[in-house]
Amino acid sequence: MTCKPPKDNKLSWWQMSFIGVGCIIGTGYFLGSSIAIQKAGFAVLIAYLAAATGTWFVYEALANLTAHHPEKGSFRTYAKQAFGNWAGFSNGWIYWSSEMLIMGSQLTALAIFVQFWFPKLPIWISAAFFAALGLLIILIGVKLVERMENLFGMMKVAAIIMFILIAGAALFGWIDPTKAPSSTSSSLTFFPNGGIGLWVALLYAFYAFGGVEVMGLMAQELKDPKDAPKSGKIMLVILTVLYLLSFFLVLKLVKATKIDPNESPFLTALTQYDIPWIPHVFNSILIIAGFSTMVASLYAVTTMLVTLADEGDAPHVFAQKSRKVPLPAFIMTSSVVVLSIGIALLLPEKIFEYTTTAAGLMLLYNWIFILLSYRKLMASSSLDHMKIITAFILILFAISGTLFDKVSRPGFFVSIGLITLIACATYIKLKRKSA
Repeated sequence: MTCKPPKDNKLSWWQMSFIGVGCIIGTGYFLGSSIAIQKAGFAVLIAYLAAATGTWFVYEALANLTAHHPEKGSFRTYAKQAFGNWAGFSNGWIYWSSEMLIMGSQLTALAIFVQFWFPKLPIWISAAFFAALGLLIILIGVKLVERMENLFGMMKVAAIIMFILIAGAALFGWIDPTKAPSSTSSSLTFFPNGGIGLWVALLYAFYAFGGVEVMGLMAQELKDPKDAPKSGKIMLVILTVLYLLSFFLVLKLVKATKIDPNESPFLTALTQYDIPWIPHVFNSILIIAGFSTMVASLYAVTTMLVTLADEGDAPHVFAQKSRKVPLPAFIMTSSVVVLSIGIALLLPEKIFEYTTTAAGLMLLYNWIFILLSYRKLMASSSLDHMKIITAFILILFAISGTLFDKVSRPGFFVSIGLITLIACATYIKLKRKSA
């Protein structure tokens, strides 16, 4: 994710709030929410409210760190200052791994959106097309996409508002369904899968707020960095209201059991009504906005690898550039993309659930580092410690919830495998340094 403010202008707190709203909304919300709704039913509202609370405490911790101690490496640097070189090294690779998985999740989501028009088209073919196009843009130059990020953010917000207006009209009976209307009895089934469903859904709720760690880094771009907590609070309030209202409308129009994890819940709700052009416009917006986010992720993981190499936390070869393009890092990114497409070919049915689960978990591991670094470097009051404990408990609930679902469980073991690899690499690096 590479949301960036104008280079020459400092931001007011409200400008940063709205940039954050546009940047954070992504495929985790537009498609990942279908898994959360299916698991938790109407209790999904509790999951997203809890995730918003935990996310706010993580954002506040990082924003305060950035405002008071601006550092180039941000959370990697803070981890290193708090716990030593091993923490900075492992934190950097955990974040790189999470971004790679998020990119794979976005790529899969784009392919699933295409299936709305071409249901028989294999996911791996669409994923390969978007991957090739995205990599070509990175190779040529991503500046145009960077300049259009705010426009794409507005498109995503516009899509949500469009859905809320149409769904509200349908709820009041102003639009007649073309199909037999789904019963609203889902509103009476608060826990269709019991408390376990809510537990499992919490991870996907957190995933929809992914990117807030990048917004925390932007605190130093504010006219007054001390406004960062206020800016984040408004940003998260807007996101939470949009999320909860849209999910409430989905569940009033469609039974939770009718939600398909391989289709946006908003498209599922819209296709019931005699407005043939609206679902197609909505899906087009999802693809355009999702593609821009995917390209931004490709750019982020490539430049992140260069930064790790520059700071001695990755092989120096990845820092080499040819005609302003970090070719070795680009080749590494391309290789992982090809691996993602290969996995989509082998596991077409559950690929989105697997990659989203693993990506969400790696993101939360990074958030744990942020909380612990803040506790070590800045937290002083009892309220600070209470917030850290609350966020930590919510994150642990989200992580452990994956063990109770057979679809989410593989993603948990993938994340543990990656953590193990990173731990081994950290140990080897420290051993060589001390030798």
